[in-house]
Amino acid sequence: MRDAHHRAIAAVFAVHGAVGGSLATRMPWVQDHLGLDPRVLGLALLCPSAGAFAGILASGRLAHRYGGRAVTRLLLASWCAALALPALAPGLPWLCVGLLLFGAAAGATDIVMNAQGVVVERRLGRSIMSSLHGMWSVGNLAGAGIGALAAQVELDARIHLAGMAMVLLVVGGLLSRGLPESRSEPGSAKPRRFAVPSRAILAIGLVGLCATFSELSGAQWAAVYTVRVTGASEGVGAATYAIFAAFMVVTRLSGDLIVRRLGPVVTVRAGSVLATLGGVVLVAGRTPGLSIAGFALLGVGVAVIVPLVFAAAGHAGRTPGEGVAGVATITYLAGLVAPAVTGWVAGVTSFPVAFGLITCATLAMGCIAGVLRPRPAPSPDREYEVVA
Repeated sequence: MRDAHHRAIAAVFAVHGAVGGSLATRMPWVQDHLGLDPRVLGLALLCPSAGAFAGILASGRLAHRYGGRAVTRLLLASWCAALALPALAPGLPWLCVGLLLFGAAAGATDIVMNAQGVVVERRLGRSIMSSLHGMWSVGNLAGAGIGALAAQVELDARIHLAGMAMVLLVVGGLLSRGLPESRSEPGSAKPRRFAVPSRAILAIGLVGLCATFSELSGAQWAAVYTVRVTGASEGVGAATYAIFAAFMVVTRLSGDLIVRRLGPVVTVRAGSVLATLGGVVLVAGRTPGLSIAGFALLGVGVAVIVPLVFAAAGHAGRTPGEGVAGVATITYLAGLVAPAVTGWVAGVTSFPVAFGLITCATLAMGCIAGVLRPRPAPSPDREYEVVA
């Protein structure tokens, strides 16, 4: 039964990733279809992040009332259905509404599925969060691959995304039936609408912030960095990103074996060393080969850290959902600002200087990795401070 739970939550992560990858490849079609200026589209793309924060706040109460299994399946279905909305928008206001709903479903599903992952990990008694996030990456790449093929044959995005939404809705519904039931104890207090995380959760979130900032900056700027700094062709730049992403996927899928052998603290410190070494290679090197090697090391180094942050928060919080929500707010913020901050610093100074700052972030992860050391769960009264 526990293996069935593991397969079910892995499938949820893969489906979640496939939805995100599917939409990412068709946003150029949406832009052309609506005739949007890049600056206008950039503002519209803030809507998913805003929606995600709203979804994070709502997810805890939903799980408390209806149970983690039912809410995970319901929110995953809503996330799949929301995939069709952006392409169906007849204009900018409707696109913003669609992206808000898309982001709300994404954020809420992200919280409950990671909380379910913590529940399954507890029942199995071994680390599985890295491989779950690896399955998310596999699903994301699969969705992006199908989307790229659809774009190549010039398939109308309304048809493509509506079809993917239906397929993923059915697949997600069938494969998620094996999720474990996890309900709150009768008479237990409802999750707070908003709470300030304790210092323990904030410290764990700081590790996640550094990792997310480094990961998303690398993903966003790998191709551009290689072309601008080393003079490589656009094809080599694209290959740099592909290698960065591939190394992350492989590391995440095998990361649980490393965590079981070394423990989370040593694993994060080892990842910090590799990621920092990659950053040094990027800053010091000026050839395409060194750029590729640097981004590969960065990808390997940061790959398992975010999954370990979610796992640590889920175990440290009053409930898995509250702990995950606490650090998710911090990592979502990092994800929102990381590409923009990196681009701004590069514009004011240079790309090597910008990645020098990222290298400082990867070094900081190792310095504060001790906060991920497993500890007894704190008492409910001390873990969160209520904010009126």
